[in-house]
Amino acid sequence: MIRFLLVIAVALTVSCNSAQNASSKIKMAPVDYANTITAEKLKTHLYTFAGDEMEGRRTGENGNNKAAEYLRNMYMDEGIASPIEENNYYQSIPSEYFNDATNGSPSQNVVAFIKGSEKPEEIIVISAHYDHLGTRDGKIYNGADDDGSGTISILEVAKAFQKAANEGNGPKRSILILHVTGEELGLYGSKYYTDNPLFPLKNTVVNLNVDMIGRIGSEKKGNDNYIYLIGSDKLSQELHDLSENVNKKYTNLELDYKYNDDNDPNRFYYRSDHYNFAKNDIPVIFYFNGTHADYHKETDTPEKIEYELMAKRAKLIFLTAWEIANREGRITADKL
Repeated sequence: MIRFLLVIAVALTVSCNSAQNASSKIKMAPVDYANTITAEKLKTHLYTFAGDEMEGRRTGENGNNKAAEYLRNMYMDEGIASPIEENNYYQSIPSEYFNDATNGSPSQNVVAFIKGSEKPEEIIVISAHYDHLGTRDGKIYNGADDDGSGTISILEVAKAFQKAANEGNGPKRSILILHVTGEELGLYGSKYYTDNPLFPLKNTVVNLNVDMIGRIGSEKKGNDNYIYLIGSDKLSQELHDLSENVNKKYTNLELDYKYNDDNDPNRFYYRSDHYNFAKNDIPVIFYFNGTHADYHKETDTPEKIEYELMAKRAKLIFLTAWEIANREGRITADKL
């Protein structure tokens, strides 16, 4: 009798453990993964990443290297792989590539990778530049919005995708997270990547580029529910329509296309890292909050970031990437 009861107890224990394990593997909806991107997490990272310790993150200088190390350590801690080799998250760029803009110093792009479960050869590149202006006249240009906001947002996007992958719900296509250096000096990091891609450019489905999404631009004062989109329909109507549908389904941000106009005097389409992908006929979306009084000034600091709005924008980017990664057909450049 005692032996019988022991057998029953063991069986129940095994059953409960199996149920718990099964429960832990329950696949969440895309919005649930998006909701792991929170204002609190973004704020915690950004206060460090755009803090004085990083010395303004100028390409080739010590602060830029510290920032690269911060990102690398985050990916290692989160168990997010490198596409290069184990524990090597740097795509090294030689000093001569920068045409003396770094005073003879090399630099590096920082990369991380979530391998697709069904179509791993098809790559979605999510990019942001992590460099800024450095220190001038003893003043540190922290670059919290430009582009600490994009950098930290795509770090959290990567973590959300990795969580999905860990739970057996990973993206069908691969996600390459690309933190580029040298943007402020002339889009050098993204040009180096497209000149020396880690995966063939013909396999790159789309580039989602994130450059300044933490503030409310001067022209949008009082509006805490918008984002400027640039380039979404330049090469692919299919991408533009998908982007619109994802926003309507999940986030309902006001999508403003003012700076997408071919006649825009600011020419923002040509001024951030997505352009090096667009030049190679890869569909792009550039996410942007517009400029403000602190743009390229030492006053672009973390306490001025709108963290709830930044989180909502980052969720839109994640959900757009999710849809591109998991849809049946590959997004095409249908307007060439």
